[in-house]
Amino acid sequence: MTQIAPPPRQAPPAPVEATGKKPDGTAIRTLVSPLTLASPRGKTIYWIIFTAVVLVFAAAFLFPVYWMVSGAMKSAGELQQTPPTLLPKSLNFKGYTDAWDLMDLPTHLWNTVVQAAGAWILQIVFCTAAAYSLSKLKPAFGKVILGGILATLMVPAQALVVPKYLTIADLPLIHTSLLNDPLGIWLPAVANAFNLYLLKRFFDQIPRDVLEAAEIDGAGQLRTLWSILLPMSRPVLGVVSIFALVAVWQDFLWPLMVFSDTDKQPISVALVQLSQNISTPVLIGAMVIASVPMVLMFLVFQRHIIAGISAGSTKG
Repeated sequence: MTQIAPPPRQAPPAPVEATGKKPDGTAIRTLVSPLTLASPRGKTIYWIIFTAVVLVFAAAFLFPVYWMVSGAMKSAGELQQTPPTLLPKSLNFKGYTDAWDLMDLPTHLWNTVVQAAGAWILQIVFCTAAAYSLSKLKPAFGKVILGGILATLMVPAQALVVPKYLTIADLPLIHTSLLNDPLGIWLPAVANAFNLYLLKRFFDQIPRDVLEAAEIDGAGQLRTLWSILLPMSRPVLGVVSIFALVAVWQDFLWPLMVFSDTDKQPISVALVQLSQNISTPVLIGAMVIASVPMVLMFLVFQRHIIAGISAGSTKG
């Protein structure tokens, strides 16, 4: 009886660190050879340099934040002291409490929330609908329309300030003024070509078979968008939401022109308007409080931001 010999076992591939080559046989080009890095001395030097670089970058980004937060705890005389003190002489939170009361921060924070939330909702609704139409419905002259929308990205925002102001001061046809009205912030924010393009690129990556399966099941275009496309687009919708909220929250020039009424101004404008007779620690405390919502939002949604940017920047 003939016996079939088992095939010879192949030796496992050598580690990349030992050979200095990738699995496909190509050599890895680095400043330091993989053999040197694999040695105990090389590993020690690598981790020392890596830790030093991380600490330097962390200090470069975190020290300005620490300086602002600790500055509100110092007195006006301590802030002007030369050389400056690294740590406050005492933990004094009066700068924060005075900023909250004297500058009426709750009112201006609420105004900012209303303006940012309205701009965000309108952007999500209209930019998503436009991106879905351009990506999946393929309307006539769709590429021409998309090219015209993207061309607006080349126009500096400052060049559009005067035309936008004249438009909202006297809306065509209905002759209504939107000055001192949140609509003056919401409507111009809807026309955001960057967010629309980001959504369209993401929709382009969704396979056509998914939408065709929904059509076979009897779903209409609106049902397909709501039940199929939007749940699959949560990462990019999160990114667009962050961009929309941050853009309104940190904007200064346009809200300054729209809102002349101090009680309706957002926090970015109110900080400048009310800083004339306010001491420096109180002003710094107000700036810290104004930045807290955006920092919290980034910390909560940072995973979605990174995932959405990665998804929107690649083409499948």
